[in-house]
Amino acid sequence: MTRLKQFTLVLLSFLSIASVAQDMNYPSRPVTMIVAFPPGGGTDIVARKVGQSLGDLWRQTVIIENKAGAAGTIGTTLAGKATPDGYTIFMGTMGNLTVNQHLYTLETNPLKSLAAITNVVGVSFVLIANPSLPANNIKELIALDKKNPGAYNYSSSGSGGAPHLATELFKSMSGTQFRHIPYKGSSPSLNDLVAGHVQLTMDSIVQ
Repeated sequence: MTRLKQFTLVLLSFLSIASVAQDMNYPSRPVTMIVAFPPGGGTDIVARKVGQSLGDLWRQTVIIENKAGAAGTIGTTLAGKATPDGYTIFMGTMGNLTVNQHLYTLETNPLKSLAAITNVVGVSFVLIANPSLPANNIKELIALDKKNPGAYNYSSSGSGGAPHLATELFKSMSGTQFRHIPYKGSSPSLNDLVAGHVQLTMDSIVQ
């Protein structure tokens, strides 16, 4: 497991903070929570648990909308452009909020168009291998790669996401040359790992 951690945040449009503060009946209708990744991944699972708790507290429905693609930029852009009335909130990650600004041309700056409500969970990362890979520990994995540089693929939830960056950090520290295969979320990434289409993946575990 790496020592890298990310924090998952729930975010709200800046202007909605003032409007919500003035509305003592908030929420008076369903609230939408945007998740920038497919169903089944770590961010989605956390969002659904948070949404259920908020729904119970508010006595209102919290609708989870998965808007996956482009390493989380699609969902992040939708959240940033949402009507600032407090009825659209966003489950953000390190990749959504900071990394993507340096990798892609974004229509909105999430650090300006969204405001943090709270940290929700801390996330650590674990390196997972398909059982067919002939290595039983990190030392054997590094030795295997150095005998066959570039022969093994690793999947991630998308380019620029925290699992991708965590793996690249591991590669830099270990001198390995695994090839990156990005996916549209951790669920399809893990599915192909189980199927043997890739040999490794770095994924998150919620603490």
